[in-house]
Amino acid sequence: LNNLSPSELSCQYSAGGPQISYMEQENDWDRDMLLDPAWERQQRKTFTAWCNSHLRKTGTQIENIEEDFRDGLKLMLLLEVISGERLPKPERGKMRVHNINNVNKALDFIASKGVKLVSIGAEEIVDGNAKMTLGMIWTIILRFAIQDISVEETSAKEGLLLWCQRKTAPYKNVNVQNFHISWKDGLAFNALIHRHRPELIDYDKLRKDDPVTNLNNAFEVAEKYLDIPKMLDAEDIVGTLRPDEKAIMTYVSCFYHAFSGAQKAETAANRICKVLAVNQDNERLMEDYEKLASQLLEWIRRTIPWLENRTPEKTMAEMQQKLEDFRDYRRVHKPPKVQEKCQLEISFNTLQTKLRLSNRPAFMPSEGRMVSDINGSWQTLEGAEKGYEEWLLNEIRRLERLDHLAEKFRQKAAIHESWTDGKETMLKQKDYETANLSEVKALLRKHKAFESELTAHQDRVEQIAAIAQELNDLDYYDSPSVNTRCQNICEQWDVLGALTSGRREALENTEKQLETIDEMYLEYAKRAAPFNNWMEGAMEDLQDMFIVHTIEEIEGLITAHEQFKSTLPDADSERKISQTNNINCSVTNPYTTITPESIDNKWEQTQQLVPQRDAALQEERSKQQSNEQLRVQFATQANMVGPWIKTKMEEIGRISIEMNGTLEDQLTNVREYKESITEYKPNMEQLEQVYKLIQEALIFDNMYTQYTMEHLRVSWEQLLTTIARTISEIENQILTRDAKGISQEQLHEYRASFNHFDKVRASLLCSEFKACLISLGYDGDAEFARIMGIVDPNNSGAVTFQAFIDFMSRETTDTDTADQVIASFKILAGDKSYITAEELRRELPSDQAEYCIARMAPYEGPDGVPGALDYMSFSTALYGESDL
Repeated sequence: LNNLSPSELSCQYSAGGPQISYMEQENDWDRDMLLDPAWERQQRKTFTAWCNSHLRKTGTQIENIEEDFRDGLKLMLLLEVISGERLPKPERGKMRVHNINNVNKALDFIASKGVKLVSIGAEEIVDGNAKMTLGMIWTIILRFAIQDISVEETSAKEGLLLWCQRKTAPYKNVNVQNFHISWKDGLAFNALIHRHRPELIDYDKLRKDDPVTNLNNAFEVAEKYLDIPKMLDAEDIVGTLRPDEKAIMTYVSCFYHAFSGAQKAETAANRICKVLAVNQDNERLMEDYEKLASQLLEWIRRTIPWLENRTPEKTMAEMQQKLEDFRDYRRVHKPPKVQEKCQLEISFNTLQTKLRLSNRPAFMPSEGRMVSDINGSWQTLEGAEKGYEEWLLNEIRRLERLDHLAEKFRQKAAIHESWTDGKETMLKQKDYETANLSEVKALLRKHKAFESELTAHQDRVEQIAAIAQELNDLDYYDSPSVNTRCQNICEQWDVLGALTSGRREALENTEKQLETIDEMYLEYAKRAAPFNNWMEGAMEDLQDMFIVHTIEEIEGLITAHEQFKSTLPDADSERKISQTNNINCSVTNPYTTITPESIDNKWEQTQQLVPQRDAALQEERSKQQSNEQLRVQFATQANMVGPWIKTKMEEIGRISIEMNGTLEDQLTNVREYKESITEYKPNMEQLEQVYKLIQEALIFDNMYTQYTMEHLRVSWEQLLTTIARTISEIENQILTRDAKGISQEQLHEYRASFNHFDKVRASLLCSEFKACLISLGYDGDAEFARIMGIVDPNNSGAVTFQAFIDFMSRETTDTDTADQVIASFKILAGDKSYITAEELRRELPSDQAEYCIARMAPYEGPDGVPGALDYMSFSTALYGESDL
């Protein structure tokens, strides 16, 4: 036993579980090294210095490690100092039994701390066995100085080694791989000191080829400034092929504990930096949302007044330009805004997910910029848009009607004015005063014929007045000129009526004196006047403008025209009969101004107008047939596109519910599905082109389809938005899974539970959600009320899948809290209730330090100093009041 080294003494530690050996067997080369007494000298020197670093706190020390612990008194005192606990009262006798009892009390205390001492007994210590004593001290060092060192879930030796590697990684010529050879040149010791106290060592002046100087420099600085006693001599380390591992570990553990405060500060600073980085990223997302929301709302604000402007234009061309501008808005300006609105909702949901995952308060956009506000403004926009389109089409119809009526008014007025030209002069003639009886009778008959003609023209005057009134009712832009012309016609008509009555009275008075009358001329006049009026009416009808919108309407006009043509033979017979009643002589017919030549001329004009009317009607028939083809073309495509969109909406609804495979597989599948949907866009664009032709042709109804372009546009936008929202939901689930450590199986279980109770495929009602919770093991009305307050804070009565999965993730995972952040700031502040700007700038990266300084409120506590900052209220604000 006396030939064993301390490292070969089996000292084990157990704490309610398997026993863990502190000292594992070295390889054969290491065992050969232990035969060299150099290791014993190094351990003796190191362990003695380590013990004295603690014993000096009680005003004592040891000089010979195997001798000074033989009576057990200083051994018990050492254990009390390093543990902070009281041991049983020692025995003061000088006999061997007293010494053994005291050492046993010390060994029993070590065993009570979970250390199982094998092959080390009180007799060996009392007898001054050096190797046993060194083994015992190494056990104490391991238990009280090294055991609790932990870096990234490693412990003891491995933890201490990892700490050294991290701290010395940036330094040249330093490569810490163990606790023996890696420390021979002294650079590792100097690097540890420089890393934490750079002002104590000028590392760049050290040389790898001068290990003695390096080691002495590190040991002297540590003793002078860090209160670490010199535990080894440089010559002992340099002069040994392989320094003793236990001695180096003991020495290095003192450096670890000397810098442990800095280590805690660094850990706290890292935690704060991580929290601040999350907060800065969230604030950037909030600013992006606010900016995009403001831009979208500003565009809506500018657009709605334009869509609500109902100021009519005077001409058809100007209104057609308005319609074209509206089409450009629909085709060019609105689609990007639809995408922006969809992206805004996705960004908002993603941001809220990130905030929930990091235990931050929910994001509340500034007033008027909530997603609901944007949706409300968007609905107002679409309402104005629909009303604007209806107004445009109605206004175009009105203008079309106005143009038709105005042209008809001008045509009828021109015909009437042509007929009345010279009639006043004729009626004012006094020719009867010098005429003979036959001439007077002729004048009287002529005047009666004129009265008959005048009566026939009464209907035209009434039509002119009615058209003028309709133009006024429809707000025709040139109504003043129409009214003036109509007024002149009516006033002239009244004058003609008065003159006719006066002339008739004068002729009748003269007729009493004149008896001869030419019955043949009178008969001619009687037959010619109505026939002439019929021809004038026929010519007017043949030149009358028409406006139709359907095949049926043009067919009706064509039928009426054919009926008119069927009456022409009878009219020709009447023309010939009336001409036989006229006596062909050089004397002018006294009873009428209508001559056979004028009748023939009008008859010829009528014959010429008939084929012209035929051509116009056939042209309109072709136009209406083309319109009918457009209706059929639009309906055929719309009847395919409409059901297709409906089918795809149902499919994406099923996809969003029946998710199979991993979330990444689901995301890939939905994105591929989105690509297939996008490939269908040319069909929508083709349908828009056909709809444009329909609008240009002024087609306002379509009996072949129930779908309108507006309905299809809205359905298409809803389909794209639904797909985008589905992709966003999967991405948020991935974000939740990765941040909360939720497994794929848990997500499937949550989705299956949710879908089982989801009746409307959108969200769970209160009763459905309660049944879902019961199926997951939750029970009790109080528990249900607590959970509803979390998943439905607005009391909407429904729970979405995202709110459900957020709740389940919070129930099953741990997250950082305001308490943790406050504790981290407290470490940086040195346990003070406040922190200063200088401390923040010293412990944090510059950008995050300034971020905190700009947002922390001044500390108002009684123990504050000028410029002190309140880190507690700042930490609370990061998470919301509810976390504390």
